[in-house]
Amino acid sequence: MPAATTARPLHESWLFRMAAPELSMLENLAAEADWRPATVPGTVYQDLIAQGAIPDPYFGTQEVEVQWVAEKDWCYRCDFEVDAAALAVQVDLVLDGLDTFATVYLNGQRVLVSDNMFVPARIEVRGLLKPGTNRLGLYFESAQRRGREREAALGRRNLWNGESSRLHVRKAQYHYGWDWGPVLLTAGPWQPVKLEAYETRLQEVDSTVHLATDLGHARVDLRCELAGTQDAALALHHRLLDPQGKLVAEASVPAGTEASLHVDAPELWWPNGQGAQPLYTLVTTLQAGEQVLDRHNRRIGLRTLRLVQEPVAGEKGSSFCFEVNGRQVFMGGANWIPDDNLLNRITPERYRLRVRQAAEANMNMLRVWGGGIYEDDAFYAACDELGLLVWQDFLFACGIYPANPEFLRSVEAEAAAAVKRLRHHACLALWCGNNEDYAIAESMGLYGKGKDMVRFEARAIYEQLLPELCARLDPQRPYWPGSPYSPSANDTLTSDNPTVGDRHSWEIWHGAMLPYQRYHTVQARFVSEFGMQSHPSLDLLQQAIPEAEQFPLSRTMAAHNKAGLPLQDGHRRLAVYVADTLNAGPTLADAVYATQFVQAEAMRYAFQDFRHRWLGAGRRAVGGALVWQLNDCWPVTSWAIIDSLGTLKPAWHAIRRALAPLAIAVRQVDGEARCWISSALAATRCEVRLQCHALAGVSSEVQTAELMAPSNGSTDLNFPLDLAAPAVVEASLWVDGECIARDCAWPEPFRFHPLGDCGLQVARHAGGLTLRTERPAKGIWLAAPGVNFSDNFIDLMPGDVRSIAVTGPDLPIQVTALDQTPFEA
Repeated sequence: MPAATTARPLHESWLFRMAAPELSMLENLAAEADWRPATVPGTVYQDLIAQGAIPDPYFGTQEVEVQWVAEKDWCYRCDFEVDAAALAVQVDLVLDGLDTFATVYLNGQRVLVSDNMFVPARIEVRGLLKPGTNRLGLYFESAQRRGREREAALGRRNLWNGESSRLHVRKAQYHYGWDWGPVLLTAGPWQPVKLEAYETRLQEVDSTVHLATDLGHARVDLRCELAGTQDAALALHHRLLDPQGKLVAEASVPAGTEASLHVDAPELWWPNGQGAQPLYTLVTTLQAGEQVLDRHNRRIGLRTLRLVQEPVAGEKGSSFCFEVNGRQVFMGGANWIPDDNLLNRITPERYRLRVRQAAEANMNMLRVWGGGIYEDDAFYAACDELGLLVWQDFLFACGIYPANPEFLRSVEAEAAAAVKRLRHHACLALWCGNNEDYAIAESMGLYGKGKDMVRFEARAIYEQLLPELCARLDPQRPYWPGSPYSPSANDTLTSDNPTVGDRHSWEIWHGAMLPYQRYHTVQARFVSEFGMQSHPSLDLLQQAIPEAEQFPLSRTMAAHNKAGLPLQDGHRRLAVYVADTLNAGPTLADAVYATQFVQAEAMRYAFQDFRHRWLGAGRRAVGGALVWQLNDCWPVTSWAIIDSLGTLKPAWHAIRRALAPLAIAVRQVDGEARCWISSALAATRCEVRLQCHALAGVSSEVQTAELMAPSNGSTDLNFPLDLAAPAVVEASLWVDGECIARDCAWPEPFRFHPLGDCGLQVARHAGGLTLRTERPAKGIWLAAPGVNFSDNFIDLMPGDVRSIAVTGPDLPIQVTALDQTPFEA
């Protein structure tokens, strides 16, 4: 009787040590001294920190004290037992990821040399295993040294961020440092290690979903590849269970034969805010008669997706928007970076929490940025479950990469592994060739009309290798050459073209440092990056910064703001935006509030202005906006809207309101209150109420207007203003007698209009807080470690009583608002 496939993790009894340079690889692996317990999967930094062998690089300026680790080679070894019966079938050593320059030995025999962190390896090892004790050894050479050796041989190449040798190394590029992250060149077996024993196994299951034009029928086409002994008597059994676990389709075919499963009236998968995310379970078994030799389970969503590029009525160029199940959807979301520099610290629970935080901000897309990693399965599973579409970069960022034959072979193996692993996910929306590589090529005169584009060799990757591979392995999903990128059938356009493709709009913060109130002037068909910095939470800074350095412009605070490398001028840019906006106090707490205030206001303007241009069918002038960035990988002043402690910044709340299914925005312009309603819903009858509040506390009569908010678009309406003095203009949106959205246009800049004591009152009650004020209060921020608030960063007007639900530990709540003395509630 054939043997079933078994997988045995090799995650116990690992040791690691620093290699002695005078010894060979095998001599180092055989050495008896200086071994430490190792965590596998894991990396050297992770274990050295946990064992107290090096200081925590996230604290203070200790990052510089641990750089020596990256200069060294490191050894791992594991002794494990094998019984004779286990060697009766084929046995493979499976290494899902080695970081990065790794040589693998089994019982003293070299079985693998690997130099790509993202390429899994499978090695047939039955002939090398023996009954009894076996030894697996992994030797990791310094990626820093090996990268510099390659650079010396092949030439230095231009880049933004990090060390230039990174361009020759297929390793997470952010490990070399970025303008928001530390330099921590990790090494180690960062992915699972196991032995697989089998006679015949399922090597690959490809499940392609097709939906009828009317969405009333779904077909799942299945193709399987087998490895091992091929036997005509083997069969494949496919079963599809609906989201409730009921069998809805099945098929049994001879092994090696394709099959299709059919579903009538399928439950459709929708992005967050558009509908539910039902997931079907596909179970494939390889059988010899009734005996199951191998089993493969996955969850799939039934949906269509199309990248729409069509004319925009009355404007130049073409749209760039996503259509799901025949419905065009505005993509509001964020860029995702790895959630830690030490990747093995990120648990499935932490992935789900971070994705849930994005979903709760009314986001529907995350862009996995090209300087990080192809994320863990737990990330994509959470996106499937919560409705976050994923824009997936291939892992090239901010550089002029090589394209020599060896490099191309490595890239092809890496890309094929990623596409095969991820293509079944309903959340996966688009493959993208790189991050900002066209932009840096333009800055060097290597890309553009009349430029020396032959020297931009990596176009062979972005315009040939990757699109051809995606067309072969994942033909239903769109491929995009880079981000940003501007397509043209008869010209070569620069990547900052606002009329086609996607754009990174960094004129605010970078470039001209435009005021954040001007986001409406830097729009594009799809704004895939934009952002504003702020400090992380005060709680996080107090954990990461020595007490003596806890003031805004300290040396340690500067070390935790990497913007503007190598100049690290982030503090200067922050100071400009703060000084242009409000009157900030001298303490660290003041600086945290001020920078987070500016970031929140900037994101309110940005998302409102970009969404305003989602005008209706045939007029999708802006198809989406992805803020840089959702999250952080360590304690840092950055563009993130969630800090590395998981604390939501005020900007998160501003974005949540701007991306609500039905949202309102208001501006004071030339004697008018200019309002617009943005809707992701069906046409909705609603009422707009407008009221003006003098800063001294006197409120005007309410003006009202009834209208039908259009389906899936935006609509404008204006109110006349007759203001004798600076005042707050409050617009609120009402449906069936309930206020569902509001926005306020304040006299700006805020620094010209100090508020004085506004009489803010916060009362605690069971399960929450009640807020009242005598005069307009701006940016009310509630904070306590580990405490969650149903709403925050609130503008409150006289006569409005706001109730806030509170969950978490029962702690004093710090209340801060613009120009007010902080107090506890």
